Amino acid sequence: GGLAALNDGLGLSTQEVIMIIAVSGADQAEFPHLFEQSSRLRHQVFVEEMGWEDLRRADGCEFDQFDDEHAVHHFCIRDGAVVGYQRMLPTTRPNLLSSVFPELCEGTPPSSDRIWELTRYCVAPEHRDGRRGVSTAGSELIAGFVEWGMSSGIDNVIIEFEPMWVLRAMQLQFLARPLGFQRKIGNQQIVATQVTFGQRTIDAIRAFRGAHAPVLELWGRLGEATPQALAV
Repeated sequence: GGLAALNDGLGLSTQEVIMIIAVSGADQAEFPHLFEQSSRLRHQVFVEEMGWEDLRRADGCEFDQFDDEHAVHHFCIRDGAVVGYQRMLPTTRPNLLSSVFPELCEGTPPSSDRIWELTRYCVAPEHRDGRRGVSTAGSELIAGFVEWGMSSGIDNVIIEFEPMWVLRAMQLQFLARPLGFQRKIGNQQIVATQVTFGQRTIDAIRAFRGAHAPVLELWGRLGEATPQALAV
């Protein structure tokens, strides 16, 4: 079945847990099970739940023009299956804010090697519930992109999310700055926000989660480029 195939592809037993795996888009052919499961999760969340009908596909998979070799993909794994996902895009290239949702930004969208765009953040419904101090797929994804950024010379991320997340981001010690006014996309109100992060951000996230060990593993060429353990 799909789980057995994914386990074979990842080299995991059904009991083993890996938190967040980061993979370059250039390595998509090396990890087909990760990308196939995440594309189905993306379709489930963004098309079926959020009503982004322009993304609907008959095969139940969602992908777009930004799923190329320049993207970095983060997968949250539970028992060999992808239960959470997010995608990082460089702002020095065309991205969602600059190319798809320019109306969300007042003025020129930020662009720098230190600024990336977080897109397609999604968690499977059965893994969304959690209480303060309990590790959840969502909180692991947040910790994962901060660890990835701090290990990669990146300290700013642009996110298009619901306005309530601006306050939540600040509570986790992100410095949040809206880039424009909120607009309705699908069935949600969305505001583009630039968040700056650093050591106190990851400290706050770990305190919130009640877990202080790093969650991120770099696979493929990302691991080869950054072979040392992430100590952030």
